[in-house]
Amino acid sequence: MITFLNGTLASALPTQAIVDVGGVGYEVFIPLSSYDKLPAAGQPVEILTHLHVREDAHILYGFMTAAERDLFRLLVNNVSGIGPKLALAVLSGMSVSHFKSAVVNADIASLSKISGLGKKTAERIVLELKDKLGVVAAWEAASAGHAPTPEQSQANEAVLALIALGYKQVDAHKAVRELQEREPAIKTAEELVKSALKKMAAGR
Repeated sequence: MITFLNGTLASALPTQAIVDVGGVGYEVFIPLSSYDKLPAAGQPVEILTHLHVREDAHILYGFMTAAERDLFRLLVNNVSGIGPKLALAVLSGMSVSHFKSAVVNADIASLSKISGLGKKTAERIVLELKDKLGVVAAWEAASAGHAPTPEQSQANEAVLALIALGYKQVDAHKAVRELQEREPAIKTAEELVKSALKKMAAGR
């Protein structure tokens, strides 16, 4: 089992990265949440990994935090109908803390807006994870200390709204993140959506 890669980031896209470890390039598939945390190409990097073995391929999935990998494994191993690709979509669609909060509060509406997840799958996630003894209890106990900040909550709402309007998840996530960095005065999800729509329409 390959549990992490420690080397140099050769290149990265929002969906995958290549890590040079001693002259060998490892391709890892990553969620947007990890892409945001990657250093610039050519810089040292350590990526936590999960090796998924299929009959026709061995595929590496990479994460910049243990919390992301833990949630990925929880989804793949405990929720029927969710494979690695859909688990990555969940991590790309919302933060770990926001996801935990959504499950604890049975927030089907937020979960079902994640790209690739429908209402039935969202309901199954809540049902099957709530059935895992201790998982949701632990999340509830920790939720007060790890609840998403107001900025994170508004950003998540804005991204989900843009996805609902037909924009690609990668584009929506990037537009909202850049707006928050460049224009911190924009606070609400509604303002973020309006500004992001103008920016996307202008092709900037």
